[in-house]
Amino acid sequence: MAKEIATYVKLQCKGGQANPAPPIGPILGSKGINIMEFCKQFNARTQDKIGKILPVLITLYTDKSFDFVIKTPPAAVQVMEAAKLQSGSKEPNRQKVGKITWDQVKAIATDKMPDLNCSKLESAMTMVAGTARSMGVTVEGDRPF
Repeated sequence: MAKEIATYVKLQCKGGQANPAPPIGPILGSKGINIMEFCKQFNARTQDKIGKILPVLITLYTDKSFDFVIKTPPAAVQVMEAAKLQSGSKEPNRQKVGKITWDQVKAIATDKMPDLNCSKLESAMTMVAGTARSMGVTVEGDRPF
């Protein structure tokens, strides 16, 4: 028989660096999740992505057990890494802060495909390019599609 779901918790943690200190500890503690068990499992599953920001969806069941799904890093973080930026533009429509190519957009879209709500790579590339534009990053070159 399936377990009954009590609640969902969404977090963004750095890969391999989860610890019970704030902000993770208080959020999980208030929901009744075993903080140390989550940190051990999360760190073990994200050893290959140390330091990258990873969204996590935790499913808490009524018997206080939990499961979690680790998603791919946000598109904005990947765009900043590709453009070698610290942050996006304060005025993205007026002040451009960086440039990326369509090949970089394609690599980010390919990585993000499982988490996006589209079925074609071209659609995913358009979504990533829109994220870049809203950050003040221009996409150079002609659209490959």
